[in-house]
Amino acid sequence: MGFCSKVVFIKTSTQELQKPTMDILALLQPIEDSLSKATLRQMSRVIIAMLAMTGRVTMLGLSRWAEDGGSYRTIQRFYNTAIPWAQIFWQFFYQHLLRKEDVYILAADESVVSKAGKKTYGLDHFFSGLQQKVIPSLSFFVVSLVSVNQRRSYPVCVEQTVRSEEEKAACKAKKDAKNVKSAEPKRKRGRPKGSKNKDKSEVILNPELLRIQKMLKALLLRMGALLHPVYLAMDGHFGNYPTFQMVRQCGLHLISKLRWDAALCFPWDGKGHKCKYGKRVDYAHIPEKYLKSTTVKDGFQTCTYQAQLLHEDFPVPLNVVIIVKTNLATQAWGHVILFSSDLELSCENLVDYYSLRFQIEFNFRDAKQFWGFEDFMNVNEIAVTNAANLSLFMVNLSQLLMCDFRQTDPDFGVLDLKSFYRGCRYATEMLKILPEKPDDILVAQLFRNFATLGSIHVAKSPVSSA
Repeated sequence: MGFCSKVVFIKTSTQELQKPTMDILALLQPIEDSLSKATLRQMSRVIIAMLAMTGRVTMLGLSRWAEDGGSYRTIQRFYNTAIPWAQIFWQFFYQHLLRKEDVYILAADESVVSKAGKKTYGLDHFFSGLQQKVIPSLSFFVVSLVSVNQRRSYPVCVEQTVRSEEEKAACKAKKDAKNVKSAEPKRKRGRPKGSKNKDKSEVILNPELLRIQKMLKALLLRMGALLHPVYLAMDGHFGNYPTFQMVRQCGLHLISKLRWDAALCFPWDGKGHKCKYGKRVDYAHIPEKYLKSTTVKDGFQTCTYQAQLLHEDFPVPLNVVIIVKTNLATQAWGHVILFSSDLELSCENLVDYYSLRFQIEFNFRDAKQFWGFEDFMNVNEIAVTNAANLSLFMVNLSQLLMCDFRQTDPDFGVLDLKSFYRGCRYATEMLKILPEKPDDILVAQLFRNFATLGSIHVAKSPVSSA
């Protein structure tokens, strides 16, 4: 963690100028049993190049920044090597990032990467949240471990979404049936005559949920007795009973969000004719007995309510938290409905755990902005898988590298880390062409100044004239 800052400034021999590569190899030691020695060396060279480079992270760009032994053909061979990424993610996290005293939850979400052309493996039309429309793209589903204490997410499982022709046909048929139904005249209110009760506990999982369930079960099996997360946080797309059932079958509790107009009901209060559902929840007038907290800040009042409520699509009660926010000046208000399958989970923890789900979005942002998640131009299956997994693996590795720097500078970020490695690369190349070896003090000063070029949060120290 931050090892280069301690070693590279005071050594000038040819062996010591290669210290960053050697230290990256040391960090990759926990995964050496999962890779061949050649692949491990190639991976370390790719990582060093990725840390130092500017511009788009492509195989050609990496080859231009890679050190000796990192030619384009070498990088091409690495990207076309089958790598057990799921095992690598877990081994690296367990050895370097896991804090046994921390509390961890699981978070899962999908990231869409826009792609042009027609030959990239898995290319399809997926909904982009950023563009708010369906675009030609690749989709990757990511499961991460989120540390509640550190407030940070670590990807541990990445899988590309590849829909079969049967799945596409079923999706299109469902959409067409919905359009036909919407064109038909509305039926009368009430239950149709002759309709029968359905067993809501029997759910057939769609292909998407089956893929996610397979990922979760494999991850939990991989973690074994080493870590026992209890909760899985997912966004509102998964706030439904099939997802609820899928998560419970994995031995986890779901934390998610319901639609703003969800038809929630209080349990029967014992008055009148006996029935399962009581009074419908009016979000503008929730009884005071369910109020947990009220805060006022910047002219807005936030009221948080918690209750065990019923939903017609769920055969079991839900632990529901309703957050109502009111503008005191205009009296305009809105609300958010969070829920969990764990009826004992406190209101504060439910809100906190769901808010931590957003940490996985920062993983996607860093992977796209710094590590090539949006840049790769590979087209075959193995190369696409390696490019996507490597970019998210770099999210974890960069967090580890920044830990030591943040002990003295809490604001040290990814741009500072890349500037540091890029400066070290410049200084190393400069020292290689000098006719005589400079003294150690001058070398240390040169490295310090080169390593801070382009950085944001590191103070720059001038080079001594000595």
